[in-house]
Amino acid sequence: MNTKFPVFIAGPCVIESSELLDTVAQRLVDINRRLNTDIIFKSSFDKANRTSIHSFRGPGLERGLQMLADVKSRYGLRILTDIHEAWQAAPVAEVADVLQIPAFLCRQTDLLVAAARTGRTVNIKKAQFLSGRDMRYPLEKALEAGATEVWLTERGNMMGYGNLVVDFRNISDMLELLNSSSRGGGHVIMDCTHSVQRPDAQGGKTGGDRRFVPAMALAAKAFGATGYFFEVHPDPDRGLSDAANMLPLDDLEPLIQKLLGQEAEK
Repeated sequence: MNTKFPVFIAGPCVIESSELLDTVAQRLVDINRRLNTDIIFKSSFDKANRTSIHSFRGPGLERGLQMLADVKSRYGLRILTDIHEAWQAAPVAEVADVLQIPAFLCRQTDLLVAAARTGRTVNIKKAQFLSGRDMRYPLEKALEAGATEVWLTERGNMMGYGNLVVDFRNISDMLELLNSSSRGGGHVIMDCTHSVQRPDAQGGKTGGDRRFVPAMALAAKAFGATGYFFEVHPDPDRGLSDAANMLPLDDLEPLIQKLLGQEAEK
């Protein structure tokens, strides 16, 4: 596994429509061509952890996987999506290259084992109630279940009842865990979107402040992160999930250029 070059993950929080997926995927293809990157396309077929029962969740497993498969076929992008129950792992692995374990579920043994047994890369997001060092145990579960490649993702810790704070030392701690594991390495990714959440659930929705997304990414780079996760949308304020935290699609390329140390085009 090559961790010399950073991995980038980007896409809309939830599958809203085929048109949205096409718009974002085409932009990612363009960025990959111009910057010689390999951005992984991310979107969720089901947001099973929405604050309100009335919130939009997505098209569901069957339709959502077909839409992601279409993106993969049409644009040649690798796919990442999250799973919430163990039975979802096998069908999702038929489409997705990376199975993501949501933060609140990172200690769910059956979910981790099912994801690991698919042979796909498993990206485990660190829970808001765990430290970087605590991720030793989810990592061990996945590796002992046969995972060939595991990534760990930082997304902040709860600070009181309605805010998150990022302890960037977690990045270093998780890198140490991966490098000393039986597989000897893996990406530590900074979730630059969910780390700026303010989960006070005003009006039944999680809040946040996307202004801090670029700073989160650049700070994570200084602490040794080898990957970056961005939820992006052409019009974030109209997004159906995580609207307050998604990065405008037009802002993605300049930020990736900064992270790569490239000069922006004049």
